[in-house]
Amino acid sequence: MMSTLRPGVSIATLNERGSEYLPGYLGIEMRELAPNSLTSRMPVRKLHFAPNDFLHAASVVALADTTCGYATIAHLPEGAQSFTTIELKSNHLGTVRDGSIACVATAQHLGRNTQVWDAVVTDEADGRQLALFRCTQMILWPKG
Repeated sequence: MMSTLRPGVSIATLNERGSEYLPGYLGIEMRELAPNSLTSRMPVRKLHFAPNDFLHAASVVALADTTCGYATIAHLPEGAQSFTTIELKSNHLGTVRDGSIACVATAQHLGRNTQVWDAVVTDEADGRQLALFRCTQMILWPKG
């Protein structure tokens, strides 16, 4: 499996990229980038909850999907233009009502046309697993 990080991609550039988009609004912060992995966190606020006062599944998915997406950006093959998600799945195992949640995305397949990433979302305070996530990304190449 190829594990070369794309030149010029750093934690700072990833966090800046999403500052005025959904990741910035939700408070998602990338923490550590390494070959084949990316870690992140998100402080839990009221906007992350459903009206039933439980953490909204979409908030958890947003953290996992953003982390996997940014990891894809950091691992794009040379010459690739971008990517798009073509499949995702999540299993939700628990919740939190305060604190922060963390995510670790790990590459399972880094091919020329697709990448597959797994992510585990945990309670940052005690490491308890909250969700398991997998996505497939299609690599986009310049036309012409």
